[in-house]
Amino acid sequence: MPPARTAPWRIVPEGIEVRVRATPRGGRDALDGVETRDDGAAVLKVRVLAAPEDGAANAAIRDVLRRALGLPASAVTLATGATARIKLFRIAGDGPALAQRLQDLADGT
Repeated sequence: MPPARTAPWRIVPEGIEVRVRATPRGGRDALDGVETRDDGAAVLKVRVLAAPEDGAANAAIRDVLRRALGLPASAVTLATGATARIKLFRIAGDGPALAQRLQDLADGT
């Protein structure tokens, strides 16, 4: 029996934290579902058209997340991983509601 899939986000007092695997120059701006990495960590896959230069890809990922969740740009901040492929974003708001919305988006509903 396979292990239960863990979510790439966790609820925190201010909202949620989301682990993202970035794909810059990915052909489109979109959420691409959830992936479990070899180390067992789950990540939300996000692809963007922007190149990873001068923070353009990070800004595009932030925009994809905020648009998907219907939030203002100020609600989404990059916490760690500015130059890494795996990043941690903090999203301010109602944590349980944001987590449910991300789950629905990851499931394609």
